[in-house]
Amino acid sequence: MIDIMEKKQFDISGMTCAACARAVEKSVSKLDGIVEANVNFASEKLNVQYDENKLKIEQIIQAVEHAGYKAEESVENKKKDDKDKEIISLRNKLIFAAVFTIPLLYISMGHMIGLPLPGFLTGHENALNFALIQFILTIPVVIAGYKFYTVGFRTLFKASPNMDSLIALGTGAAILYGLFAIYKIMTGTHEEVIAYSMDLYFESAAVIITLILLGRYFEALAKGRTSEAIKKLMGLAPKTAVIIKEGKEVEIAIEEVKVGDIIVVKPGQKIPVDGEVIKGTTAVDESMLTGESIPVEKKTGDPVVGATINKTGSIQFKATKVGKDTVLAQIVRLVEEAQGSKAPIAKMVDVISSYFVPVVLVIAFAAGVLWYLSGESLVFSLTMLISVLVIACPCALGLATPTAIMVGTGKGAEYGVLIKSGTALETAHKVNTIVFDKTGTLTEGRPELTDIISYHGITEDELLQLSASAEKASEHPLGEAIVRKAQEKKLSLFETEEFNAIPGHGIEVMINEQKIILGNKKLMLDRQVDIHEAEKTADRLALEGKSPMYVAADNRLLGIIAVADVVKGNSIKAIKKLHDMGIEVVMITGDNKRTAEAIAKQVGINRVLAEVLPQDKAKEVKKIQEEGKKVAMVGDGINDAPALAMADVGIAIGSGTDVAMESADIVLMKSDILDVVTALQLSKSTIRNIKQNLFWAFFYNSAGIPLAAGLFYLFGGPKLNPMFAAAAMSFSSVSEVLNALRLKAFKPDADKENESYKKVLKSEEKEGDMMKKKLYIEGMSCQHCVNHVQKALSQISGIDAVNVDLENKYAIVDMKEEVSDDLLKQAVVDEAGYELVKIEKL
Repeated sequence: MIDIMEKKQFDISGMTCAACARAVEKSVSKLDGIVEANVNFASEKLNVQYDENKLKIEQIIQAVEHAGYKAEESVENKKKDDKDKEIISLRNKLIFAAVFTIPLLYISMGHMIGLPLPGFLTGHENALNFALIQFILTIPVVIAGYKFYTVGFRTLFKASPNMDSLIALGTGAAILYGLFAIYKIMTGTHEEVIAYSMDLYFESAAVIITLILLGRYFEALAKGRTSEAIKKLMGLAPKTAVIIKEGKEVEIAIEEVKVGDIIVVKPGQKIPVDGEVIKGTTAVDESMLTGESIPVEKKTGDPVVGATINKTGSIQFKATKVGKDTVLAQIVRLVEEAQGSKAPIAKMVDVISSYFVPVVLVIAFAAGVLWYLSGESLVFSLTMLISVLVIACPCALGLATPTAIMVGTGKGAEYGVLIKSGTALETAHKVNTIVFDKTGTLTEGRPELTDIISYHGITEDELLQLSASAEKASEHPLGEAIVRKAQEKKLSLFETEEFNAIPGHGIEVMINEQKIILGNKKLMLDRQVDIHEAEKTADRLALEGKSPMYVAADNRLLGIIAVADVVKGNSIKAIKKLHDMGIEVVMITGDNKRTAEAIAKQVGINRVLAEVLPQDKAKEVKKIQEEGKKVAMVGDGINDAPALAMADVGIAIGSGTDVAMESADIVLMKSDILDVVTALQLSKSTIRNIKQNLFWAFFYNSAGIPLAAGLFYLFGGPKLNPMFAAAAMSFSSVSEVLNALRLKAFKPDADKENESYKKVLKSEEKEGDMMKKKLYIEGMSCQHCVNHVQKALSQISGIDAVNVDLENKYAIVDMKEEVSDDLLKQAVVDEAGYELVKIEKL
């Protein structure tokens, strides 16, 4: 029987800490047929990969229930509703608990600071009233926190204790001791009545429960914010679609659209699903998918993508992909899978967490027993036991990694960087070598006309017109580039006769009774055309990685036209930034060495692997890995897929093939290789955030548990009250999530530069009637340099404002009156100490 592997996601309810997540994982992993099971505590999701022949969904759900939790298949929007209900429920429980805890705290401790109490609660003769009223006020608080006991004791009896087990044992011990105290007040001596009425511990139990409910409420609010990226993505899709049914336009819910339905979209409306235009023309804003703000023209036969915006014309299109098959749904799925996946660092933390609670239980009971045996009172020993149980926080460990991964992958999606897994996110920060495929990645992937050099009195446009006319019957990509350029310039083309393509050399054609020859050097020599005066130019163009073609009419040279696969706009900038980050950049291509080296030189790459066959790209990546390097591969084609899979991190360009994107770990939806830099910077920021979280989680527990156990008290230090222990524990969990949320402030360098540019631009537009000069300055390297230049220029009389751009090495000065260049030079060179390259008047 063939194994049929299936992936499913389940919503898990009832988990309260990392130990819960570990228990669910353990229970599900035992099932025969499970390939992989990952629980993300932060998102409360279980991701499983299993063999359909061996396992049913019901069995997975039963395994989760056996561990003491609830599971159901993830349904879009349902989880959000459940989460909202949980937040409301926690808020109500918190308010309910606080209403009884505040008066309980007042009664139990108010008299210690001189606050008045009713007469029936004061004096030793009313000790029983004093104790019973505290017990009565504690009961509603325990009811509000009943889940701590149901979940805590259930998991304890199943030998997988969790955070709730510690709370249940701690507060349970306090309440049991309080009941014992009431018994002693009722039956004991006068001295026992006085002693036990002052050590009831009901207020400790109530305050602990209320503080932990407060912590859980804040945690739920914060965790809700980590999944905002998914909500934003899902919010892009329209809720309804207008289809043509029996010749009429009918509005239906988006979920009811089927493949093959004819959908009508009017200007300004969102396109509901993916499809193909069958009627009309329009321009579509695809910025949500590509990042490109210029609308894309669409006509009959062109594809359209759901959630993009129809700008100008009305169109009808046939639905080709609906529901979970649309591009948007696949993006959402990728982000959800990434947020639910585990980084290697998280798996290590899970192992630690699984031992954490049992170890804490041992420490707590050992502390209580040892203090009692050392001669301390039962009350003192119980205080130590409860404090240890309550202060220990496996939540902090459990939240450290998944919350940061959720925010990090969500932030990536916001910038068009789809990170498919936690492993990819973690590995990316270790990358020290990036291999770029050339065609379609560093370059545009299609030839463009780059140079026109004319001889013997013919103009460039005339040479282009003649060349495009000759090439219009050609199907060669170089010929198409020439024709495209002529069309852009709106040049009319001549009629042609006797077209003859000479494979590997060029073409011959008759135009206006002239024999036009267009091709390489060999063709010209064969046709005895004298190209002596143009050979050096042609060689120079070839060295630049371009394909020069000679053009002749009746065996007389007219000029050279050069075509090349031009470098993408951001390639040079991206390579420079990667070098600045200390990353080695390698270019791999099947092109000849001369062309490859020309492109590499243009973009600033030093290491080139040229003339590599498609099937050998993966081998070349492996060779680099054998040098001890962590390698990322960036590509876009089917031939890049094996290399993308071989690399430590595979990065696919979003405009590339489906195969490349399936093989990759990270997909750049905007097809901008500057986003490679964004992906690496985001990875570094996320891992730094995780390490900060783990440090504080370990530090908190390492310091808190010994403090609670009375280790410091042994040497004359402080003793921890259980109420403060509960407050510290709640704060630690919330602080972990809040620290992870700081990642939401992450901005790629490109965005920062755009903001900087806008500020300068705004500054330039301000006070339009002022005189302005632009000073190009060399030698500035930091903010201190900027301050020196700004100060020196600002002191000149007549200068109103100075704006210095460190990145682009210039300063713009606004002047109320004319200031001489000599004065400006003196300020920059003599006073600030930098080199002034030139001054421009704006």
